[in-house]
Amino acid sequence: MTDANIRRYEAHAASTDTFGRVMCSVRDHHYVIDGPAQNGCPGEEVTPGELFLSAVASCGVELLQVIARSEGLPLQGIAVTIAGEMDRARPVRADVSLFNSVSLEFQMQGVTSHAAKVLVEKFKGR
Repeated sequence: MTDANIRRYEAHAASTDTFGRVMCSVRDHHYVIDGPAQNGCPGEEVTPGELFLSAVASCGVELLQVIARSEGLPLQGIAVTIAGEMDRARPVRADVSLFNSVSLEFQMQGVTSHAAKVLVEKFKGR
């Protein structure tokens, strides 16, 4: 029996012949991730931290579209800017690397300021 509320995701990552370069795949999509130059890696492609932040930002765009549609709001466009900072001199936890701060900025067209605030609050509640 399949539970319609459960969503499963899978991704793969493997080292390449270039130190710090990783070949990734999701379903039939393939892409390259580089470790940051500060780690002695190429730093030419998207880094894991940038990919993580991009995933959160894209989730914000997609979910706000879904929420607006379900609420009957005339959202015409949305852009999300996300920024994160990791301070290795002030780790959040000693056992794992975490961003010390992350900020999101939402810009929406087609909805009132009040509706935009409601959408963001609903996004935060998901």
